[in-house]
Amino acid sequence: MEKKNLIQIMTEKAVAVGTIVHEISSVSDALQYAVDLNKEKNLKTLACPGLDSEDQDRLLDLCNSANLDLLEEPLRNQASSIDTSLTWVNYGIADTGTLMLASDSEEIRIATMLAKIHIAMLPVSKIRLDTGSIEAALNDILKKDSASYTAFITGPSRTADIERVLAIGVHGPVELHLLLIKDMQP
Repeated sequence: MEKKNLIQIMTEKAVAVGTIVHEISSVSDALQYAVDLNKEKNLKTLACPGLDSEDQDRLLDLCNSANLDLLEEPLRNQASSIDTSLTWVNYGIADTGTLMLASDSEEIRIATMLAKIHIAMLPVSKIRLDTGSIEAALNDILKKDSASYTAFITGPSRTADIERVLAIGVHGPVELHLLLIKDMQP
């Protein structure tokens, strides 16, 4: 399937489950997006485990300029104060608008589960049509001889009680933002 069609399907399905989707050109744009979103929502803290040191330094400069706190690891000590997290995800599954995140990092688990807002970065080259298309990657994860965390994220956290009253953000972020990065290679 053409990349353009996969992006369109991924976007439509993700939006249908409550994800806010933007196509951007670079990681620098993602860093700026995270800072701007925090400022727009009057939030104060940002956690970004998994960034390389150059991007971490760039983000620290942006946060300092915007009077935001970039939380340092270990996040366990600051778990209740994470407003926004910015993380990479491994794959996007277009036919459901789902993101797959595989990690052995407690920092990433904390950031993606305890933040009010999760901003996920995904290179468009990592969008696949369906779960069958990531079977080999999943098998590799399962064959590892170490503990790992694999999450399938479809929209912001939501649950419904026995009376079918929908509640958003009960077991995770209230908002999920997906940044599709156009010019990255896997």
